[in-house]
Amino acid sequence: MFRPFEKISRTTVLIMVSIQVIVLLSIWQSFPAGLIPSPLRIGEALGGLLASSLLWDNVLVSLLLTLKALFFSVVITLLFSYLSVVPFFRPFAQFIVKCRYLTLTGLIFIFTLLTRDGSQLKLSLLVFGIVPFFTTSFMSVIVHTNAQEFELCQTLGYGRWQSLYEVIIVGKADQVFEIVRQNFAIAWMMITMVEGLSMSEGGVGTLLIKYNKYNDLVHVMALQAVIFGLGLFFDHLLGRLRHWLFPYVKL
Repeated sequence: MFRPFEKISRTTVLIMVSIQVIVLLSIWQSFPAGLIPSPLRIGEALGGLLASSLLWDNVLVSLLLTLKALFFSVVITLLFSYLSVVPFFRPFAQFIVKCRYLTLTGLIFIFTLLTRDGSQLKLSLLVFGIVPFFTTSFMSVIVHTNAQEFELCQTLGYGRWQSLYEVIIVGKADQVFEIVRQNFAIAWMMITMVEGLSMSEGGVGTLLIKYNKYNDLVHVMALQAVIFGLGLFFDHLLGRLRHWLFPYVKL
């Protein structure tokens, strides 16, 4: 366990991680009572949250918003990424990639003017935050595609558009799904921020801001644990779904 690049069994990993978690929680619990709540207090608050319908109602609102933003982000990204192999459309895709350096803070007012209500505002900000990173990842996949794959299509008599379909659209479908999985994490991380801009529809971000407003750190930490746990769950679920849809990625 202490040698570089050593391979250990799954059972050993589970035992090792369990011991590490127990030790860290024990050290945390032994700290003097102060501003940061202890794991036991957080656990009690977490149990109350999990038993509350209010939590799951807000989680459902946030999850639906995240999935909707991911759908539009995937459509926009794939459209411009696939067209980036055409010289006329390449600057558009490259501009989207550069937009990842823009911050949302200075653009919120513009999005507020362009959208009809709070729901559209949150959706627009999420999409704007996801698309540049999604496009960056998929453009990298296209750029690093082996030239021999295109040459093989030409040898088989395929035209350029058919080669695009076979090599990029079909051939890289599993990598698209993996990029979606990675960008779900970005969207889930941003959800609390955008929901704070319009709290009329609820969501975990709204709930988190309310607890934070009254310095209820116990429930803030408990809600953070819920958000973290849900993120891990959906990350694992998307990974399993990718392996089911594309069995060859296991090789």
